[in-house]
Amino acid sequence: MTRKPTRQLLMALLALAATAGSWAQQARTVTPRGALEPQEQATVNLFRKTSPSVVHITTLDVQRDLFSRHVQEVPHGTGTGFIWDEQGHIVTNFHVIQGSDLFRVTLSDQSSYDAKLVGAFVDRDIAVLRIQAPRDKLVPIAVGSSRELLVGQGVFAIGNPFGLDQTLTRGIVSALNREIESLNRRAIRGVIQTDAAINPGNSGGPLLDSAGRLIGVNTQIYSPSGASAGIGFAIPVDEVNRVVPRLIRDGRFIRPALGVTAGPPQLHQALQLPKGVAIVAMGPRSPAQQAGLQAFSRARNGRIQAGDVITAINDEAIANLDDMLALLEKRQPGDTVKLTLWREGKTRHQPVKLAESDG
Repeated sequence: MTRKPTRQLLMALLALAATAGSWAQQARTVTPRGALEPQEQATVNLFRKTSPSVVHITTLDVQRDLFSRHVQEVPHGTGTGFIWDEQGHIVTNFHVIQGSDLFRVTLSDQSSYDAKLVGAFVDRDIAVLRIQAPRDKLVPIAVGSSRELLVGQGVFAIGNPFGLDQTLTRGIVSALNREIESLNRRAIRGVIQTDAAINPGNSGGPLLDSAGRLIGVNTQIYSPSGASAGIGFAIPVDEVNRVVPRLIRDGRFIRPALGVTAGPPQLHQALQLPKGVAIVAMGPRSPAQQAGLQAFSRARNGRIQAGDVITAINDEAIANLDDMLALLEKRQPGDTVKLTLWREGKTRHQPVKLAESDG
């Protein structure tokens, strides 16, 4: 007579079977990978070399509790920046810090420092902060040139998208000499277009070439959803390298000025004037007035009295006011420039010593 297995015996047999199954499903042996491909290793080295120069920026608002009257700092927004020099200057976009008075900079080792605003130039969406950090923590970014860029060459972007810690994306230079608008609707020219993924939070971060040199500052994306759509824009480093030292030195970008008021495009159309800047007013004792330039005006009989149209500066043609301002920004107050002037069909040249602008 055969006995039925007891419940305890069945449980023991099941446990033994499970143990045998686990022995049979041991982890697979790892296949050795071998060395990284040269291009992969180059990218890894680029990130390791450059990431210590990239920082995370948090803007803060001060809020006062109505009942306890305690004051607390509340995060307002985030962005990216990079270390410019060993004095602790941090470069980022103006729109990253816009509307805030308190800023905190977090370095790649996660140490944080309060920052002060040194200066900003909204026309180019550039701002400079400064932190007081130990010198050994400040790793200035290597600076390249944007004049040498070619469409198709590889680029890399490091930033803090969506508030995440440093993220590396790669792509190519998709186009050069693009034009975008700053917050005050001034044209930013010579902009680099890239398909390297740039998302909210990347603003103010560096765009790098394959040598790890700064070639631009990531500033905008073109995307209805706000996420990366393969079209990003960066302010060229040559522009950054021109503006940042002046912000550090003066606390603001002091634009050289002629002291003229430009006529509207309709004036050019109505009077069939050439492209350029038609002068409709001049400031008292302004460089333009002292140089003998003449503004368009209306006589007592209602007729328009001819004035000067600035058509070129140092032999570089200008089509409008924005062209003129862009060329003047490359000079310093006190510099002398040669204006090409058109009046009633005749052209002449006039040297003018630039003054400091009021704004």
